[in-house]
Amino acid sequence: MDLKLPITIVDELSEHEVRAQGELDLASGEIRNVRYDDPGAVAQGIPATRPDYEFTLGILRNGAREVEFRVEVDAMSGRYSVTPSELLELKGRAARLFSQPPSTLH
Repeated sequence: MDLKLPITIVDELSEHEVRAQGELDLASGEIRNVRYDDPGAVAQGIPATRPDYEFTLGILRNGAREVEFRVEVDAMSGRYSVTPSELLELKGRAARLFSQPPSTLH
């Protein structure tokens, strides 16, 4: 099964956050095709290498509904991924998210 979902990636820093878009591979937990919303924000390297880095999370959306999940970052390679246990939980949460019709904000 080849299922890749578009996600938002949020790297939390002490004073602000760096956002990116990517594709989560639900089979492997790898996150590929990461594109930072502000490429200048990563001019000195990925956020996980900064001293004020705190954590990274992912956001999966269906309309106005969303699911947040923990994202691991390998600071040396710059790769983002989801751990196997987090991925298992996320699959269940994603199934519930996408089994409901998208909600919209008015």
